Amino acid sequence: MDNKTILNIMTHSNNSFDLTCEKDQKELLLLADKLNSFENISVSEYKSFLELESPPLMFKLAVKLVESRRLLMNITTPLTVGIVFAMWGEHHRLNKRSKINPNGENSLITKIEQLSWITEGTGVHWKLYPVDDGCPHHSFDIANKIAQESDAKAQVNVMRLNDAIPTETGPLQNLHHVDESKKGGAIILGCQKALEDGMDCVVYTDADNSVHLGQLGLLLAPYIENNTQVILGNRKHKESILVKQEERWGVGIKTLRHMQRMIGSQIFTQGIKDTQAAFKLYSHDALVDILKAPTVYDFSFDTDWILASMEQNKSIMTVPFAFIDSAAESASITQGPMTTWYTLLDGLVKAVRARNAEHNNEMAAIFDKEVTSYKDLELIIDILPPELMNAEDYQLGDPKIMSPKALKVWFDKAKTKAKQQPAMA
Repeated sequence: MDNKTILNIMTHSNNSFDLTCEKDQKELLLLADKLNSFENISVSEYKSFLELESPPLMFKLAVKLVESRRLLMNITTPLTVGIVFAMWGEHHRLNKRSKINPNGENSLITKIEQLSWITEGTGVHWKLYPVDDGCPHHSFDIANKIAQESDAKAQVNVMRLNDAIPTETGPLQNLHHVDESKKGGAIILGCQKALEDGMDCVVYTDADNSVHLGQLGLLLAPYIENNTQVILGNRKHKESILVKQEERWGVGIKTLRHMQRMIGSQIFTQGIKDTQAAFKLYSHDALVDILKAPTVYDFSFDTDWILASMEQNKSIMTVPFAFIDSAAESASITQGPMTTWYTLLDGLVKAVRARNAEHNNEMAAIFDKEVTSYKDLELIIDILPPELMNAEDYQLGDPKIMSPKALKVWFDKAKTKAKQQPAMA
């Protein structure tokens, strides 16, 4: 096989990938199979083609799947893996795309097909745990019906968080009502069930198609080869593929990230920059320790779990992967982006204190005083302090760039200015 043939395949690959399109999903797996069949072409050689100018998206995704598939084929140890995701407002994405459901992703069936593809002919056995997080649109009923009609129904356990609480024991004992959970409670329940079923490890993802589960090998390889206990997907890595549908935040996102990295300095100074990526693996042992006493049940559970793993000295590493933003039905848009960011920062403050983690105490105290709700964050999301205007991403979180005291002054000015604005008629 010569380079001209690979270049020809790459040139004729699609430069787009629609998460709602069944044809695109099938075309990607066919392309990955074709590239994988060229056994004399290494993954490193395929990656060298990606260094050429503007390789098509479909080809880039296929190379990532080839890498994952080859890593998984090298695993000789029988392995069981649970895949957990939460469902809230997923009634559209669970169903197929249609004229009346333009954002449909057929996401549960797509996950089943992706997992079947990546594990075929291997010793890896999977089980899916979709958990309804109190969805007002009956995600449980939709997912359960789809699962029961699937040939893989024995490998899919659809659950409702509402059926598991209130309880007097276990990691959910401090969660009294399903409305108090914002994703975290559902993920905990899914992980609990996976541990009860004896899964060797658990992968956490999202309910949509943003993360192709054909990438499973990227997480499982370091777990098996190096006994790494926690593997975190990193969308910011130079070898990651990140496709964003739109920019959801204003310029003030830099301010929020600056605050976040000061508060969670124990995490961010370790080179972990993408705490919220929905592509993570936790070993059985790591999860047992995490679920002993979770701090939060909301969107901020990711950082709490990372801190819990650090507290128990679990080995942690990050890996690049492909992520295509599924923005149209995102909960952060439905609930409001600043609601999400307030939850993330508030939960991070709670977690670093509960776990005695290294953090900037002054910044955490200022957050307590200055940010009492998402409305306070809305005052600064469309403006940027002069100190952060030219700050690079790697500088965010450094108090020398902008101190907590300077941020407090900035908050005070923003609030004063907002109060002086004339009320809308």
